[in-house]
Amino acid sequence: MMAECGGGGGGGGPRKKALSLLEAARSRYESLQISDDVFGESGQDSSGNPFYSTSADSRSSSAASSEDEDEATTSSISSSSAAAAPPQPPAPEVEAAPEGPARGGGVCCFQGGAARRGQRAGAAADGRRQPPQLQLPAPMDEEDEEERGGWTQTLRDTPPPRFEDTSGPTRKMPPSSSAMDFFQLFVPDNVLKNMVVQTNMYAKKYQERFGSDGAWAEVTLTEMKAFLGYMISTSIYHCESVLSIWSSGFYSNKSIALVMSQSRFEKILKYFHVVAFRSSQTTHGLYKIQPFLDSLQYGFDSAFRPSQTQVLHEPLIDEDPVFIATCTERELRKRKKRKFSLWVRQCSSTGFISQIYVHLKEGGGADGLDTLKNKPQLHSMVAKSLCRNAAGKNYIIFTGPSITSLPLFEEFEKQEIYCCGLLSSRKSDCTGLPLSMLNNSDFPQVRGRYRIKMKGNTSLICWYNKGPFRFLTNAYSPVQQGVIIKRKSGEIPCPLAVEAFAAHLSYICRYDDKYSKYFISHKPNKTWQQVFWFAISIAINNAYILYKMSEAYHVKRYSRAQFGERLVKELLGLEDTSPSH
Repeated sequence: MMAECGGGGGGGGPRKKALSLLEAARSRYESLQISDDVFGESGQDSSGNPFYSTSADSRSSSAASSEDEDEATTSSISSSSAAAAPPQPPAPEVEAAPEGPARGGGVCCFQGGAARRGQRAGAAADGRRQPPQLQLPAPMDEEDEEERGGWTQTLRDTPPPRFEDTSGPTRKMPPSSSAMDFFQLFVPDNVLKNMVVQTNMYAKKYQERFGSDGAWAEVTLTEMKAFLGYMISTSIYHCESVLSIWSSGFYSNKSIALVMSQSRFEKILKYFHVVAFRSSQTTHGLYKIQPFLDSLQYGFDSAFRPSQTQVLHEPLIDEDPVFIATCTERELRKRKKRKFSLWVRQCSSTGFISQIYVHLKEGGGADGLDTLKNKPQLHSMVAKSLCRNAAGKNYIIFTGPSITSLPLFEEFEKQEIYCCGLLSSRKSDCTGLPLSMLNNSDFPQVRGRYRIKMKGNTSLICWYNKGPFRFLTNAYSPVQQGVIIKRKSGEIPCPLAVEAFAAHLSYICRYDDKYSKYFISHKPNKTWQQVFWFAISIAINNAYILYKMSEAYHVKRYSRAQFGERLVKELLGLEDTSPSH
């Protein structure tokens, strides 16, 4: 397949050209500070890094072209732009205008300004021409109005935000650490003990109201761990129902079914609670799990410091494929109506989810989920909630069309949070943006052509690639050049912000493809329980990411599936808690 990779003729043959393309892509990929270790696993589900692939089999190379700019979603830009490989080394450097107000230094979130200038100088020495920037004159009335609004076609180089924090795990785990040790960084014993107390309290009150249950005995900490282990096992073995473990069918698992009887499991499931009763001061709809979510967030903050580049998005938490294939149409319609929306802030260098935000559909009010889907300002509220602990750290946040807006980016910039987002005239809040950049009437449909306007440190980019794409950024200089690699079309010039957006958002899509299949398959009807199991699934994925960055990974290289199996057995008390066994 490598021999088919295109981009023009070469002196060394198609295969040699494909290999050089791959090496350049790897170098470029590393310069964007995205770790290749998250997907490079050993084990049954091992797979190579998707961004190193230049084959036609890559999922991201098969996206259809975008005919309507309003349908240009996050996934379409990553699939049509990032394609099967990350971008090659950039085009020659643009002649920059005099530098604007400094943001605090020249430490770039890529390889550093000097390294990038050296790369560009090398590219220029090879005779590569810089693609011309397209600047089309706007009508005079629009142009005057845009100038009064602060927008100008005069571009200036803006330095990247300085990032001096160290990223990665905050504590060094010993080589003998088990899967349970990593999981308990987020769900420690004191949290599990609270679940035991609350479950027993709820069972007692329930029986006082509805009659005693002679088959019930108070749950213990050991049983609570086993209960969690059974639920987590559905993410590894993809059971259509957790009760299938005790059946004689395809999903039965005799090796773990003997730890607890099915009847005992069902009793614990009936009474399971994190918070048994609402307090008089509580009005929040998630009061039954809010203490757990707060504890989980504290664990995320304590165990890991994210890198500079992060993404705000909704992780893929759709129904399990087995359920969809086996349920009736009525059941599918019923299960599809989730009453909440779950958003995350995710480190794009490692995949670690640093922040969770759950938005409930609480009736038909102004903050309901139906309203959230149609009101960009409510998405801004979600973004502010996800970034409430990010101020003053010079993070670069990538956003999709529903969040991207000029007022939000300007507010974040005052907090020293910088952004890069995709725009859509239908999904985005376009307040304060120049109209001449939002219409397509004068924009030639030539792949790689673009035009840019600036307001302060914010750039509005209109770039064409199988359709017009618009980006808003205050994190990347508009005069810095990037390049997108297409398997058949070769290099497509673009501003650096476009290249960075495509690489980071494609990475998150691959994260979803890799890790969403390990979400717990149990789908309860109660909203708080759905949120709880999704949160547990995210905690396990985060635990695995920390495990891969620890010395314990070098003792025994577990894949994500093997790590999950190990955790289940340790929760059930079936194995010694040492990864060396």
